[in-house]
Amino acid sequence: MAPSKRKIFVLDTSVLLHDHQSLLNFQNNDIVIPITVLEELDNFKVGNDTKNFSAREVTRFIDKLSENDSLKDWIPLGIKKGSLKVDMLQKPKNTNASAVFDNDKNDHKILNSALYIAEQFPRRQVVLVTKDINLRVKAKSLGLIAQDYQTGKVDQQSLEKLSSGRINDISSEVIQQLFKKNKLPENGLLGQEKRNNAYYVLKNGQSSILAHYNPFLDQIEKVEKGYNFGVKPKNAEQAFAAHALMNEAVRLVVLQGVAGTGKTLLALAAAIEQHQKFDQIILARPLVPLSNKEIGFLPGDAKEKISPYMEPLWDNLKFIKSQFGANEKKYKVIEQLQEEGKITIAPLAFIRGRSLSNTMFIIDEAQNLTPHEVKTIITRAGEGTKVVFTGDVHQIDNPYLDQNSNGLAYLIDRLNGQQLFSHIKLERGERSELANLANELL
Repeated sequence: MAPSKRKIFVLDTSVLLHDHQSLLNFQNNDIVIPITVLEELDNFKVGNDTKNFSAREVTRFIDKLSENDSLKDWIPLGIKKGSLKVDMLQKPKNTNASAVFDNDKNDHKILNSALYIAEQFPRRQVVLVTKDINLRVKAKSLGLIAQDYQTGKVDQQSLEKLSSGRINDISSEVIQQLFKKNKLPENGLLGQEKRNNAYYVLKNGQSSILAHYNPFLDQIEKVEKGYNFGVKPKNAEQAFAAHALMNEAVRLVVLQGVAGTGKTLLALAAAIEQHQKFDQIILARPLVPLSNKEIGFLPGDAKEKISPYMEPLWDNLKFIKSQFGANEKKYKVIEQLQEEGKITIAPLAFIRGRSLSNTMFIIDEAQNLTPHEVKTIITRAGEGTKVVFTGDVHQIDNPYLDQNSNGLAYLIDRLNGQQLFSHIKLERGERSELANLANELL
């Protein structure tokens, strides 16, 4: 008898927490959920974070799907879908993960579940799917096929090509006209480099000019290096970022770049510069502990617990204030915005569930978000709201994300070229010579 083409995917908890709709993304293949995974979902069900929401949604979906049927039997997932069942952790006859690794922890129970299913269905390919790299390595060491959850992955090479364009053969006459008139009809000047809301360095010999393509008017516009609340761009990419942040037609901006390129500082300065246009300025970032301790185990009240994670955002605000004397008007504007609560710095979990209108919403360290979290944030944007994501796809602290699966890369890949969207890649560090040295050589 020939092997069946239908695969059996054994899902780890990390997959279901990463994407609560993942059960519907395996086409007509079958899915097995170890009972240990259900137990772990139960541990995550309380809380306001995305993983808590996902745990609740997955449990509700399975309950609704099963109705009066037993989950020990295969249950159809829908039209052109496979079936689902729960494995009750019967021990495999041959290799036992708990014995091999001398530990009966949950990861090894999930491995045993996959090993048992592989024994029960020898003519079908059984694949363990997990976002946990260590669990994948352990599975492979036991002879199992193990894969990452692929939905939402992007091609990193295509992202690398999305940096600011540099066009070297623009005629000097065109550059002079752009200097004088500040804008010109596009008329095919950009060629294959043309992209909605893209930025360019147009050059002819020693002459050059910074430019932006406006898709609404189909024209090229000159980009100036102007101040935003005491912060002036120090290079071309920073000038592009400042322009996108101040552009009312662009409602979603991504600033991508390594540490020290000024992403958050530029975003905050532009937000304060436009404080009269917005009812509120919100800076948020995901809480990803750098140690094994969850934030709930740290000492102090809620404000004290989150303070270390929010400090980099406060540092940017302090820097902007330091550009002015205590008696200057702009210094007092910032003080007033803080006193009235119009500038808010908070962990992202505290923002979730709100509908944000007339708000400048800046999300820092967005590379630590999942694609689903990014989508959830953007869909909270009401009328008059501008959303800004900043981050570095090469510096990820979330253990279940990588350069190709994080929400920031997903966002750039999916929305590139949209009229309401602008993506700027900042490549030169401006924090200090020492910071630049570390980025380049360490």
